[in-house]
Order: sequence, then structure tokens, then C-alpha cells
Amino acid sequence: MSKISYFIDECKPETFKNSYIKKGFTVIFLLLLILKINARNDSLISENNKYIMEYSIRKTIPYTLPWDDMPIDLSFIYKNEKPAGKHGFLKVDSDKFVFEDGTEARFWGTNFNSAQIFPSHEHSEKVAKRLAKIGVNLVRFHQMDAEWSTPNIFQFTKGENKPNTQSFDAESMDRLDYLIYCLKQEGIYVYMDLLTYRRFKTGDGVEAANKLADAAKPYSTFSRQLIALQKKFNNDLWTHMNSYTKLAYKDDPVIVLAEVTNENDLWTQRATLEPYLSELEELYRKWAADRKIKVGKEKVEFNHEKDINITNFFAAITKAYYQEMIAHMRETGVKIPIAGTNWTRNASHLLAQLEGDFTDSHAYTAGGGGWRDGEGKFGNQPNVGSVNNLLPTLAFYSVQGKPFFVSEWDNPWPNEWRAESSVMLAAVGSFQRWGGFAIHTYRYSKDEDVDMIGKPITAGSIAGVYYRGGVFDTFNDPAKFGLFYHAALIMRRGDIRPAEETVNIKLDSPFAEPGKALHLTAEKHRTEIIFPGMKETGKKIVGPDEAVVNLESGEVLSDTKELYRNLTKKIGWVDSPNSKAVYGFVGKEGELALTGLKINVKNDFATVAISTLTSDPINRSENMLLTAIGRAENTGSRYNEDRTQQLNPGHGPIQVEVIEAAVEIKTDRTNLRVMSVNPQGFITGYIPSEYKDGTFSFEIGQEFQSMYYLIQSL
Repeated sequence: MSKISYFIDECKPETFKNSYIKKGFTVIFLLLLILKINARNDSLISENNKYIMEYSIRKTIPYTLPWDDMPIDLSFIYKNEKPAGKHGFLKVDSDKFVFEDGTEARFWGTNFNSAQIFPSHEHSEKVAKRLAKIGVNLVRFHQMDAEWSTPNIFQFTKGENKPNTQSFDAESMDRLDYLIYCLKQEGIYVYMDLLTYRRFKTGDGVEAANKLADAAKPYSTFSRQLIALQKKFNNDLWTHMNSYTKLAYKDDPVIVLAEVTNENDLWTQRATLEPYLSELEELYRKWAADRKIKVGKEKVEFNHEKDINITNFFAAITKAYYQEMIAHMRETGVKIPIAGTNWTRNASHLLAQLEGDFTDSHAYTAGGGGWRDGEGKFGNQPNVGSVNNLLPTLAFYSVQGKPFFVSEWDNPWPNEWRAESSVMLAAVGSFQRWGGFAIHTYRYSKDEDVDMIGKPITAGSIAGVYYRGGVFDTFNDPAKFGLFYHAALIMRRGDIRPAEETVNIKLDSPFAEPGKALHLTAEKHRTEIIFPGMKETGKKIVGPDEAVVNLESGEVLSDTKELYRNLTKKIGWVDSPNSKAVYGFVGKEGELALTGLKINVKNDFATVAISTLTSDPINRSENMLLTAIGRAENTGSRYNEDRTQQLNPGHGPIQVEVIEAAVEIKTDRTNLRVMSVNPQGFITGYIPSEYKDGTFSFEIGQEFQSMYYLIQSL
């Protein structure tokens, strides 16, 4: 229609000075154009609107997850884990997390960012119960020291210009205390961030404070004044008495993990600011002299890529920083495992992380709303067909003899294919025996009753970063958070058996980075990074660029036969006795047969997961949850043709694509029924089903459409 309107505007009769010939020509030409356009398959829909039309003809239903509740309550499965801390303090046992009583600990969690860490008491009570219902058992407190957040740990409201960052706001601490108390009652543990986004001030005795960025990176890793300020913060925090639990933070086993500093390093965050640069140079000259390394009189260029001595110095400074900070916390009385930071730039940096009690990592899909180019476009590729599906990056941090935790991961909205990620990561984490995951993030703000994905906190950005809030909020995203029921069960119960074989990936060079050795390997065998001097215990010992899995085959099957992914077909599945799932472009495959389960999905893309909610496996269970989800979007959202640019984020309510699928379950149960459940937890209908010759069969998506279905015996 826009082309017709454009042509009419350009060919108005008056522009031809009332020439009858030209008017006639205009009419004839216009009629021919209309006929030509009508003949097109897209029926007057422009190329740029093809995607909009394609999405609009898909069958969708409104399905907004309430902010203060969940449609289904699985907290009964974890009732014996309340309150958090009942097993004692968390400890490290070789490459595992265990509690003091010997119980192995594995976590499925989320981050609370900035203001979400300081909600009202009523909000804390509701959110803690909500998380328990879906199976979350860990919350990481992230950005609580951020100046841009309201509230933050130093200041509950904006207005007053506080002279320094050396005292905590009483109201902020009261709310933090109560949140911890509520989480503890619901069996949910806490990962405590320390230095993340703190803005040091002149009143802190800090030089060039106005030129320091968040957390004073990277100067906070070596500056004596900045280290002293961190120690005071840590001491004040760990010795703070929670007025609701009646315990100091250091004495409360609900807090299980901590890190010294968030995403902080000398390799990529170059030191250029004086007087800190001169302080760093003085440290380097002393370090070099102790090792009889000659250093000229000219200004030192800290280029680690060209000088092995510089990268070794960076590693030494980083190790010393972690050692000092961890030792100080131990002297304060902190008992739990502590990590240095949560990203690694090369093998040298990773080796420095071994000064901590565990390794930690962050990984993101390079898409969604968080990584836009100059034209505002983002990546919109599915992970299911990619070698680099977050897992190679994560596996690089899994070092022999150390527990591994993922404190941030995400496949951010508005990536169209994000429903593939939650179950896939939990399944591989269970297979690898990793310590746990925390998605970034649950929420940035503490708004209530939000009915759309990614509602921005402001029209622009927070502290100049446009994707904070909105893009990363997952609390009501059906495509990711909606699958947490299954992800939590898989990770916490250990539904996927640990890998049978181990591959050691040996890093001999300080500059080594992940290569072919990690391509698909984490889905095939257990992966362990080893350094010179460590035991070669794996069945295979390879260098960082030696392939373990045949990439030409385009598929990978775990050595336990419970995980599978086909990169060419862009499908994957999880096949264990207690949890099963298919994900990716499964609609193109027709019927997919797992052990005792057949699923035939009609939609092109979907994740369909089923988990037992009892101690019995699926083939004997009398209570199961089936979730079927694919695309999920706001009402009225619009994108460009290839969906790499958001034209309109839309509005509430959230619309989920109705997944149509035929399901057959081999089961001993003869009296099962299937109930569809709406966002408020109401049963909206009973799905027609049949039991015949040991098979229970039904179809979803035709009647009583939903994304959640309970399968229970009468």
C-alpha cells in the first residue's frame, strides 16, 4: 500500500498542468501497477513487512507471568531444603561444592541487579516465594554498590551529595537484611558480590576520583588506597548484623559464595590514568628487579601482547591482589568459598584465578538487544546450530581440581530463539558436574505488575548504558524464565548423568585461548583445563586447538547418550529418565523419538520439555510437567525483515506462540490426564487423551491452548 500511496503522490494530475494526455497516462499506468502488485504473492505487503505478516499469522495467546507468583508451584519438591543453610556452610571438596554435612550443592539461580536488591518487605516476601515455586535456589546480588542505582547500598534516595562511599545507608541495609531473611526461609542461597560498580569519591581520599570509572578498573587491583577502601567495605559488610536473622553476614550459611571483584582485569582494561600508571610502573620495576629482568629508563609500555614479561607481571599482580583480599576476609571470619573475578582473558589470567577457591565465568549470546551496531541492529542467530553456543567459552574456565560456577549468562531478548537456552545449559551443566548457574538478570528495578518483556526503566539508558534494564530482565519472559521449572530440576536433581570420560585440555602458553579443543567437547565428554604440573588424568590429552569432536559430522552425542545436538538440522534433545526435552527447529524433523517418548511438533521452532515431579521416572510417574514454548513477544512488537532491528518494542500483554505437538509417553500409569494451566494457575481445560497398549497419547495446541500442562493421575 505504501508503494501505491507514493506513486499517487508523485503523479497527481495537477503536476501535469491539466494535460488530458498525461492524466490519461497516469490513470492507465496506475491501473497496471495495481494489477502487478495484486499478482504478487505477498498481496501488497512490502518486503520489509514480510516478517511482520509471518509472525502475525502464527497462532498466539496472551501469557504474562505474574511478577509476584507462578502458575505452578514446585516448591514441594524442595521442601526439605528449607531453610537455606540447614546443611551448614558451603565448602570446596576438590572440584565440587559441598555443605558441611557432606551434602553436595548445585545451584540454579538468577541475579538481582541494582534496585531489585532493595525492595520493600512485602515485595521480598512475594518474590522469595515466587522463586521457590519455580525452583531457583540461589540469588546473586549484583551492582548493589552502583551509584547510578536508586536505591544502592550507600544511598537509598537521590538528592543528598554524600561526601564519600564509606558508610552504608540504614534503609538500604534494612531492606537487604529482610530480603536475605525471606530468601533463607524459602531455601534460597545468596552469592554476595563485593566490588562491582562503586564510584570512589574525593572524600574517600582517592586521587583523580572524577576520572575513575565504575569500580576504578583496573586500578582497584593494585592501588594501595583503593585496596584499603575495599577492605573497609568488605569488613563492614561481612560484620554487619542482620536484624532479622540475628546473624552477622559472615556467620550466616545462607550466603554461600562471594567474589573479590566483578569483571576486572589488567589485560584488557588498560591502565593509563595518573598517578596510578606511575604506581603500576613502580611495582613493575620492583618485580622485574627481583627477577633480574632488565628494564630501560624510558616509560614502560604495558603491552602484554608483545612482552611476555608484562603478561607475567599482570598475572603476579592479580594473584597478589586476590591473595590479599581473600586473606583479609578470612581474618574477618568469612568461611565460604571466594573467587577472584569472573572472566578470563587468556591462560595467564585463568591461572591467576586459581588463587580463589573456585572459578567463575560469564557468557552471553552475541545478540539480543545488548550488542547493537551503529545502525541499532543486533544479532538474531540461534545457538542450536552453532559451535559457539556459550559452552566453549564456559568450559575454558573449568579447571582441574576447582569447582566451577557461572554467575552470569544470557541469551538476551529480543533474540527470537532464546527458548533454546535454559534447558540446554542446565543439561550440560549437570553432565559436566558444574556448581551452578545464575542468569543475568532477574530484574534491574522493583516495579510491580509489569505485563511486557523488556519494559525499559527509562526511555534511554542507565548511566549511559542503553541495554541496562529491559533487555536483560527475565522475570516474566516465558521463553527463558518460563523454562526454569525444568532447568532447576535438571540441575539440582542431577537429572543428567555425569560424563563417563574426561578430556584434559592442556594450556602450555600464557597466551592460550579457547580453540577447537572446546568445540562441542563439553557436550561429548567432561572437560578439564590443566596447566603444566597438573596430573594428566583424562582419557584424552589435547592442546587448545586440537579438535576432540568431528565437526564435519555436524552432530554431537554425549558419552552417556543422554544429550544430543545436530548443528546441520539445528535441533537438540535431552533424554534422561526424569527429564526429557527437544529444542530448536524440531518442526522440520517430524516425529522425534526419545526413550519412552515420541514428540511430533508442528511449529518450526520450539522447546518441549517434560519432567517428572515425583521420585519415579517419567515412565512410572503420576505427576509430570510439560512445557511447550517457542517464540514469545510483546503485543504489537515490530522488527525489520531479517529481525535484526527492533522498530517497536510493543506493549503488554506478552504473546506466546501456541505450540502444536503430538505426544506419546510409554508409561505404566493407565489413569493419566492432561490439564492446561493459565498464568494465574487455573486449569483451563482437559486435553483429550488416550491410553492404549502401554502408551499415553495426546495433542497440545488444538484445544485449551497454553504453555504449561500438568500430567497427573486421577
